[in-house]
Amino acid sequence: MIPNCTSDKTTAAQTPIVRPATQAGRFYEGDSLILAHEVDSLFDNHGDIVPRQNLAAVIVPHAGYYYSGNVAAAAFKTIDPNKKYKRIFLLGPSHYEWVDGASVNAGVDYYATPLGNVKVDCETAEKLLKTDSVFKYKARAHDREHCLEVQLPFLQRRMKEIPPIVPIIISTNDYAKLVRIAEVLKDYFNDDNLFVISSDFSHYPSYKDACRADGITGKAIESGDVEQFIAAIESNAKSGMRNLDTSACGEFAIITLMLMLDRQCEIQHLLYQNSGDIDPMGKDRVVGYHAFAICRNKQLASENKNDETRFSLTKEEKKLLKEIARQNIMAALDSTTYTPTGLTPTLCRKCGAFVSLHKHGQLRGCIGHFGEDTPLYEIVGEMAQAAAFEDPRFQPVRRDELKSLDIEISVLTPMRRIYSLDEFQLHKHGIYIKKGYRSGTFLPQVADEVNWTKEEFVGHCSRDKAGLGWDGWRDAELYIYEAIVF
Repeated sequence: MIPNCTSDKTTAAQTPIVRPATQAGRFYEGDSLILAHEVDSLFDNHGDIVPRQNLAAVIVPHAGYYYSGNVAAAAFKTIDPNKKYKRIFLLGPSHYEWVDGASVNAGVDYYATPLGNVKVDCETAEKLLKTDSVFKYKARAHDREHCLEVQLPFLQRRMKEIPPIVPIIISTNDYAKLVRIAEVLKDYFNDDNLFVISSDFSHYPSYKDACRADGITGKAIESGDVEQFIAAIESNAKSGMRNLDTSACGEFAIITLMLMLDRQCEIQHLLYQNSGDIDPMGKDRVVGYHAFAICRNKQLASENKNDETRFSLTKEEKKLLKEIARQNIMAALDSTTYTPTGLTPTLCRKCGAFVSLHKHGQLRGCIGHFGEDTPLYEIVGEMAQAAAFEDPRFQPVRRDELKSLDIEISVLTPMRRIYSLDEFQLHKHGIYIKKGYRSGTFLPQVADEVNWTKEEFVGHCSRDKAGLGWDGWRDAELYIYEAIVF
């Protein structure tokens, strides 16, 4: 049954339903004047952070202000105070009630804080409940939940006019349901609305382990690749770090956000701290906090169209990349590190690369990274070491083999999304297919090894690499890129 929020034309007999400020005096100050001063002081800590144009979303922590308020303020400081949004979507985890989906708080008209009441967009809340059964209303998921409430005073002090909110608790480990949630919310993921994603990060490891785990998780979020984020969570869980209960309590809300992102979105990491930075005496068990801003770059799409022609490598840059690859293999054998010099802006650009090793004309190892989350010179060094020592098809490279190894590098130009196969050129472009958690790619040179049409090339990639079936590419995201092979 869908609850009926009262309308703006509330009569005396229809008293608005106000959710009380259950965390006032606990997670944040209960006195309005003290609270306003506290939030403003936290904003003042970040004089170097300016409002972001076309801000689409922020990822913020939700611990007590004493511990995470500084990090949260960094994210909220990116909001343009004069920007008028239609609504703000608040997405966070459930700490008390298992929902197995998304619970939309359509049962109240306002959320109270010591700074005043914030209106709920009841119309949108009820529309979500009718759109897909994955959205439901569970009052107990909202009654005591702090993860959304603690964000409101920041919004109230930052924005000149706070729009209605849509409070959503996401609590399900069913990936298919997360995809359904994201597909519905994506209709609202536009310039009219702001998304606030609430999540703390590592829970209860030591200070050192928290920094390591949160670094891995944060880098995965910056990549914008939901698969990499999920893999980071799983990797941390299997790492053996003591007392690590979770890498991100808002994991499902973050996944939902990442499923909504497109290639025009830029993820900016703003600040990381953990509770050990605030309380040095408590470094044995800490909680981590990240702040991110996600911006919609309207120029990025048009710029990406020209990336294939703009991106190139000089003869000197290719020579340096070969040297970086070889020196990194030698450094691994010597248990040392190698730091290259003479790097150019192109070599620092983030893009993917494959490194292949050949010995007397025979493949000796090949590993690549398909993504745009690491500078080119770094990824070439990492993939060279991986090809030499981690390719499961071969024994690790020995020192006496170095002189006889030939190194081939394939640099992947920045990807561009396409909406028709007419934009894809066989033999020139590689294809990357992505739908939900599944993805797959064929490098451009694959076309030189087979006698396929464009449709067969994409169909094989969809079925054999992405696991989406022969025609799965038709409703998936398609990207093209080129490979510079040397």
